[in-house]
Amino acid sequence: MSRLNSFFLASDHWPRAGEDILLEGPEARHMLQVLRTMPGTEVRLFDGEGRTGHFVLVESAKRKAVLRPGSVRRHPARRSGVTLALAWSKASRRGWLLEKSVELYGNGVAFWRSERSQGALPKTVKDSWKEKIVQSAKQCGNPWLPHLYTIGGIQDLITFAAGFEQRFLLWESPQLGTLLQPDMLSHGRSLAVIGPEGGITEQEAEHLQEADFLPVSLGKSVLRWETAALHCLSLAFHGLMTASQTNGDV
Repeated sequence: MSRLNSFFLASDHWPRAGEDILLEGPEARHMLQVLRTMPGTEVRLFDGEGRTGHFVLVESAKRKAVLRPGSVRRHPARRSGVTLALAWSKASRRGWLLEKSVELYGNGVAFWRSERSQGALPKTVKDSWKEKIVQSAKQCGNPWLPHLYTIGGIQDLITFAAGFEQRFLLWESPQLGTLLQPDMLSHGRSLAVIGPEGGITEQEAEHLQEADFLPVSLGKSVLRWETAALHCLSLAFHGLMTASQTNGDV
């Protein structure tokens, strides 16, 4: 059986149980004009907040689709997962990394301004970032979209971190003996801080350790910004999937 084509519908646009859905705008255009979906075709909708549903296209216009509900499911919220706090960088693979945060079930991505960050950190989350994670979720089937943030400098980062049960500083210091492990990221909500190209400063590292961030290593290799982030996501995903086999919490 082939996978159903997926389309995003924000949670505040879902109707009451049993009612038809009107899908408009870019998602309807993608369904009708790009994929040329015909009436009678079953599709999948998701809201990025754990709700998915199977629907049948019953009527279509140029940029409007009427969908009749079949089954709707609410996926239980995950009790663990990692949010990446990424120092702002001019790295060309930012969009690629946002895609991977969805594929590997990251809880969120927060951009912050380090002393060595290059370029100006946007004051708000860009629409293009949101579109990137939606498209990735449509491809991989993840019912949850990671939360996106822009949070300012080191003190703003420390304030932001107060809402997490575990806080890690991914640091290149040669004195570190603690290697980040998958099971360290599978118990509660974790925040993992990654510096910019060139790393965080000694002063920033001191501030974070004073705020109860645990400094950990990703190994001997000096990793690029996006490689370190991807490795952290992969470790967390492995821990999450291992834990899910034990207790069913995905």
